Amino acid sequence: MKMMRCLSVCVIFLFFTLKASADFNYMEALDKSLLFLEAQRAGKLPTTQRVKWRGDSALKDGYLQGVDLVGGYYDAGDHVKFGLPMAYTTTMLAWGVVDYRKEITDLDQMGYTLWAIRWATDYFIKAHPQPDVLWGQVGDGDSDHYCWERAEDMTTPRDAYKIDKDHPGSDLAAETAAALAAASIAFRPYNSSYSNLLLLHAKQLFSFADRFRGLYDESIKCAHQFYTSSGYSDELLWGATWLYRATEEEYYLKYVVDNAEYMGGTGWAVKEFSWDNKYAGVQILLSKILMEGKGGAYTSTLKQYQAKANYFACACLQKNNGYNVHLTPGGLMYVREWNNLQYASSAAFLLAVYSDYLSAGKAQLTCPDGQIQPLELLNFAKSQADYILGKNPKSMSYIIGYGQKYPIHVHHRGSSIASVFTLHSTVGCVQGFETWYRRPQANPNILYGGLVGGPDQNDNFYDDRSNYEQTEPTLAGGAPLVGLFSKLHSLSKSKGQYPKESSVPYQTTLMSYEQETPAVKETKPEVVPVEFTHSITSTWTIGETTYYRHKVIIKNTSEKPVTDLKLAIENLSGPLWGLSPTQEKNTYQLPPSLKTLKPASECIFVYVQGGPQAKVSLLSYHY
Repeated sequence: MKMMRCLSVCVIFLFFTLKASADFNYMEALDKSLLFLEAQRAGKLPTTQRVKWRGDSALKDGYLQGVDLVGGYYDAGDHVKFGLPMAYTTTMLAWGVVDYRKEITDLDQMGYTLWAIRWATDYFIKAHPQPDVLWGQVGDGDSDHYCWERAEDMTTPRDAYKIDKDHPGSDLAAETAAALAAASIAFRPYNSSYSNLLLLHAKQLFSFADRFRGLYDESIKCAHQFYTSSGYSDELLWGATWLYRATEEEYYLKYVVDNAEYMGGTGWAVKEFSWDNKYAGVQILLSKILMEGKGGAYTSTLKQYQAKANYFACACLQKNNGYNVHLTPGGLMYVREWNNLQYASSAAFLLAVYSDYLSAGKAQLTCPDGQIQPLELLNFAKSQADYILGKNPKSMSYIIGYGQKYPIHVHHRGSSIASVFTLHSTVGCVQGFETWYRRPQANPNILYGGLVGGPDQNDNFYDDRSNYEQTEPTLAGGAPLVGLFSKLHSLSKSKGQYPKESSVPYQTTLMSYEQETPAVKETKPEVVPVEFTHSITSTWTIGETTYYRHKVIIKNTSEKPVTDLKLAIENLSGPLWGLSPTQEKNTYQLPPSLKTLKPASECIFVYVQGGPQAKVSLLSYHY
């Protein structure tokens, strides 16, 4: 009898092992994850907006307080802009770019990813008008949740709330500092001036967080019910760690070492990584420094950090002497009842990067229950991603719009009410509940890419609009998936193509203080109405290859507006931003937002490549 039971278990294990060899379409999952972020945009939407059922909204945010707070992201199925999870979302998106830049670029998704980051960082810059002031929330959760209406029809109060010297919020300020520091690394190869600006704000915010200490939800009390902070020590260590990675200034590394014990960095052994608890992220980032041999005088303390990083990894892999992360019968990490998939997605990303760090350091993981190879960490991360995409007892994708079966009664106002472009009349607060919230039909607008809260501890899931614990998507849940899916796609054996629109080039806005090499002008014959000015604005070396960031200014030198401008760009071997490709080979045109180049006006595009600059020439134009 025991032999038969063992045989049955072995057969089941073999079945799941074979099934696990089939890969999901991570390319499609990544693209849709970025679409969700576009659906969550607040403010004036760009012409490149791909989610067409959304319109402009919240265009007066901050007006009553005398500050411009237009932009940023709505948090989940509601219309509140909560600063702490938005900043964490930004940090995770930027971390994906920092560690998986090549993978994201190979998928032609770098433009969309940088725009997703910048939609938040531009907002954070506006929300930080003074060194010791940060506007941390717009909208009130209580009043917002009393209404079920589209963002474009919003009638709920849009009060804004801030932290300052007298009302501190170290967790919020330090997380925002981490987001801006990580984003500065992400943008550095593409827009050095914007990168520098982000870093300036990051340093000021970290100093503010450290000097004036307190919990943000004690200063912004209406956030307490929705995003209660468990403490700010982890965010201070997190912010300092990201600032060290962005600057390599010893001050920040010394900070995390000097405060390692006092702030819990080497004391807290955790089984969770989330918008509220950053310890595991800090510990793994600092382990990277140690394994690269850059610890120096701080090596002994960094080893203590790594011991806690290993605790987290061993707990996830069920190798921690019984002190493990709970898994559902279907193999999903289970941390909390509300929006559990956000914890699984964050942990999966963290284990993927730790696997890379261990592999690069030629190290393995020593757990109480045995040795773990780096590949096993990556395999566990993959198991969580695959569960999310459909390898689960329900055979359901928990990413909206991905796969054949996914949630269709999503707890999300904009998705559940007909678009303003379809239903032109205003949907009132109460009418939204009566007509749209309680209707049994599927949501009229598919919220592509949203990661819902997901199943319970027994893998049960109830697709009901009122079941917000399971059917509401959040920013924080989906952000880690961008980096994770790009990593998994690079390893996938079935890298099938996913039909989608061509990527919108990321358009930079260069600041006047950017230092450039002397410009070299190519003056065209007088009959040609434009001239090109080339310059190199940044250079860096990877291995034996030196890369250059080229900037090209296109100036209308005629006395007439120029339209339908088409350019030929030859010898281009790297990515380009600021122009739109055409169907013709090596041919580009001005972006849709800039159809006409007025007399004496300029536009800019940039590209990155090794070797000489590309050859730019004018193909055609109209007056």
